[in-house]
Amino acid sequence: MDIMVFEAEDWETEACAALTPAHHLRCTIDPLNQATAPLYGEAEIVTTFVDSRLDAATLSLLPKLRMIATRSTGFDHIDLDYCAQRKIAVSNVPSYGDVTVAEHVFTLLLALARNLVPTVEGARSGRFDQSDLRGIDLYGKTIGVIGTGRIGRRVIAIAKGFGMEVVAADLAPDAALGRELGFTYAELSELLRTADVISLNVPATASTRNLIGDTEFALMKPGAILINTARGNVVEVDALVRALTSGRLRAAGLDVLPQEPLMRDEAEIFRAAAPDAASVRELLANHILMSMPNVLVTPHVAYNTVEARRRIVETSIANIVAFAEGKPINLVGAG
Repeated sequence: MDIMVFEAEDWETEACAALTPAHHLRCTIDPLNQATAPLYGEAEIVTTFVDSRLDAATLSLLPKLRMIATRSTGFDHIDLDYCAQRKIAVSNVPSYGDVTVAEHVFTLLLALARNLVPTVEGARSGRFDQSDLRGIDLYGKTIGVIGTGRIGRRVIAIAKGFGMEVVAADLAPDAALGRELGFTYAELSELLRTADVISLNVPATASTRNLIGDTEFALMKPGAILINTARGNVVEVDALVRALTSGRLRAAGLDVLPQEPLMRDEAEIFRAAAPDAASVRELLANHILMSMPNVLVTPHVAYNTVEARRRIVETSIANIVAFAEGKPINLVGAG
């Protein structure tokens, strides 16, 4: 089969060489989008990362495409309805960074709790005044974990190691897991009222879009800290700005933001035929958040460790091999 690997770093190109000589393999650092798709019209299988835009307009330029292997757990960058119409199979990497992402939750949390960024910046500039650098302990605090899937339960395990109390919310509470890890489930409203720290660990779905907005921020304990390593659109970003500027929230740690593609190329909004006012508003809110001293933003890197990236590639290769052998695995959608 003709396999095209997009967004391929050198080491990924080397790893994907395992697919040859059984298949014709080509690799590029470029993402797959409407501009690049015409160059690879012969591709039967493509594997991409999250900067590729696999919408109908792009996929229509690949007439021989039979399979997409996204090197990610999320697949909101892929038009699954179009893939179903074309009978294009779509596979993802369902598990690769449970520990990795959960550790990043606490990277952000500890940095905020101990004012790490201004502390380090002050020391580097020769300033050793500690008066405005006092932090807080995690021990004894309550963390509210929204979503107790693979990542959420890792967050819970780490939190218990810090001596934190844990309350969780999930659409499908797992009582046995609660007994095993020593935490309790609660309704979302109760969690928001009691938690000192709130960690979001839910997928991007219609039901989780703007899950946290003005109503939810109003329920939160004054001085709470919000950590979002899930998806940007889980939080209503202008409501987050209001919660932070009003003092309702102590701080926020964000690895994800809405409109991330626009954050990477803001000029795109002026190339669009009709710029979306909501997108512009979210983009402005993102910039406000990144300038706030009590907000830490990392560029969607919670997954990005040597070990996790290798697990992603290994699973993606296995997905491609299984499809080529007529025994597809890790399918999403109805392709």
